[in-house]
Amino acid sequence: MDDLKLIAFDSEDLTTLSAHMQDAIIRVGDIAYLPRERRFVAIANRFDWKSALDNQPQSKKNIKRRRTAIRFDHVSNVKLQKISRDASDAVLELLNIEFHEDEAPAGTITLTFSGGGVIQLQVECIEAALNDLGPVWSANSIPEHPESEATAEEN
Repeated sequence: MDDLKLIAFDSEDLTTLSAHMQDAIIRVGDIAYLPRERRFVAIANRFDWKSALDNQPQSKKNIKRRRTAIRFDHVSNVKLQKISRDASDAVLELLNIEFHEDEAPAGTITLTFSGGGVIQLQVECIEAALNDLGPVWSANSIPEHPESEATAEEN
């Protein structure tokens, strides 16, 4: 089983990274902004969509989560909405990562979580990386997105 390693330098790359990180579970305590390094990092339990979708029909052995690190470089500012840094054991479920360009190549990378939590990263440019860290385990089920949640996110 190969560990996934991805690098993103533009919005198309970031869309691919986002697809692999969809439904990742992240503890608030596993998120850090390192202002001196201008870096934002997080450790996540990533749902392995590739393994689940490549191995139809689904069986318990194909439904996995993997320990994964994600980092964003050239970060000048971080804003949290509906996420409390004091609640280090709180769990976030990542839905999407998007880039909104301000003045090329600078812009905002937005991480959107279920329940309305948002992390906005002001960046000079897109430079991100995803690296699986090794540990893999069976997940109980495939994440689902109720129609009402999808509709609320689109509005």
